[in-house]
Amino acid sequence: MPDRTKPDTSGALRPAPAPSRAVVIGAGIGGLSAALRLAHAGLAVEVVDMAPGPGGKMRTRNTVAGPADIGPTVMTMAHVFEDLFRDVGERLCDHVTLHEDRVLARHFWRDGSTLDLHADPEASAQAVRDFAGPKGEAEFRAFTAKARRLFEAFDAPVMREAQPNLGALTARVLRQPSLIPAMAPGLSLARSLSLQFTDRRLRQLFGRYATYVGGSPYLSPAILGLIWHSEASGVWAVEGGMHTLARAVHRLAETRGARFRFGAEARRIETQDGVCSAVHLADGTRIACDIVVFNGDPKALREGRLGPAPQAAVPARGVEPRSLSAFVWGFAAEPRGVTLAHHNVFFCDDPRIEFGDIAKGSMPRDATLYVCAQDRGGPTPPDGPERFEIIMNGPPGHAATDEDRRTCRTRTFETLEKMGLGFSPVPDLTHLATPADFGRDFPASDGSLYGRSPHGMMATFHRPTARTTLGGLYLCGGGTHPGAGIPMACLSGKHAAEAIVSDLASTSTSPRTATPGGMSTASRTMASAPSRSSVS
Repeated sequence: MPDRTKPDTSGALRPAPAPSRAVVIGAGIGGLSAALRLAHAGLAVEVVDMAPGPGGKMRTRNTVAGPADIGPTVMTMAHVFEDLFRDVGERLCDHVTLHEDRVLARHFWRDGSTLDLHADPEASAQAVRDFAGPKGEAEFRAFTAKARRLFEAFDAPVMREAQPNLGALTARVLRQPSLIPAMAPGLSLARSLSLQFTDRRLRQLFGRYATYVGGSPYLSPAILGLIWHSEASGVWAVEGGMHTLARAVHRLAETRGARFRFGAEARRIETQDGVCSAVHLADGTRIACDIVVFNGDPKALREGRLGPAPQAAVPARGVEPRSLSAFVWGFAAEPRGVTLAHHNVFFCDDPRIEFGDIAKGSMPRDATLYVCAQDRGGPTPPDGPERFEIIMNGPPGHAATDEDRRTCRTRTFETLEKMGLGFSPVPDLTHLATPADFGRDFPASDGSLYGRSPHGMMATFHRPTARTTLGGLYLCGGGTHPGAGIPMACLSGKHAAEAIVSDLASTSTSPRTATPGGMSTASRTMASAPSRSSVS
């Protein structure tokens, strides 16, 4: 255990100045990140979630090959999780094992062409040269350099700030005016890529990055090209599956004193004198508290799903328009045909038709399909049935009928078969989750997987942030700043925890005392430990 008597000079989360009771609603990665940090800082933390276990959208489906992930599968920015564990005196590598993917993703087109992008940037450049010629390689190198400049410009003032700092970003751009054409203000991602790549397949590949945050490349801003730098900087597989990471954070939070109630639905946030005072559960339980951290879709608050008190805490522009949903298959089978990597993308003929159908609220007639071969993300080659997740983008609010489900099965597996990938057995409809299913499991989400959509140049600055206008209410999760993806959700939990401890420190006038249960806030710090992930 770290020496908590020594002063913390790491700049990490400081101790709470007085004992406080926090209820975290939702045990997704954002809520888990906040709960762990708050419990470590000395608060009495209780986490409630209507699901049977931790993870939120990082969940699984049981198969003959073991639990298959049916949520996020791509782990980038591993340093965000190393920071989480380090800030509570632990090492990530002591709790989960990561394996770096040498092939970032394998891409397939209808004309039979394929392209691997690699962790080694020179290998990627050579692969693009073999795929699209010297001109394609030159365009790829220029795009990669631009994505890096944009990522580095936006990282500190936007992603790492609890409140996106438009002023700091503007100052950075003024000091580095070459960023202005790189940002391509006023252009969609698709339009920007059409000016950067001659080969339509490369335009289609990098346009797909808009879907990583729930958007269409035809409506999302060109700035989203920076996502390529995040992926090019490294992709990792979590041994045992992504849900293993959520369970590791859950266990560690428990060791720090956090209590968890699963199968418990929060129904109302009670306030007294304009400040959060309790959370009421569906079974009639009332949990008194000083702090509420909401790790759900902010639209649920806006709609009054947690009572009238927090409705005005989230502005309308923070939840509309909605991001994409998906049709997701999770199953085990034996594949045949093309050789798969861990992450695989099978492209449709024309993305304009795909996203046009989605914009109309329909299942795409011809969709790009993402195939995660979960058991190919580790050092041991799979033997026998393997676990798979297949994702087809879909519209939020889509109420899938039985006929829709059968259509999705036909379109998914016939498309893959035509492109050289078959499965034995082909999964039945019980292995499919639709936008309607996501809407049921995540209240008020409309099945949207990422909260507010990224459409529009200012979308990033419209997302709700950790602090709200209601005293004692804080937000975290993929629907809040800094946005979609597990690293971003984890950062949102950090932002919420830091805001809470900072606000408690600024309002407290009493000395630190021990909390019920023996946790002393007098010496709690976010102590540092060596940060090194276990990669292979």
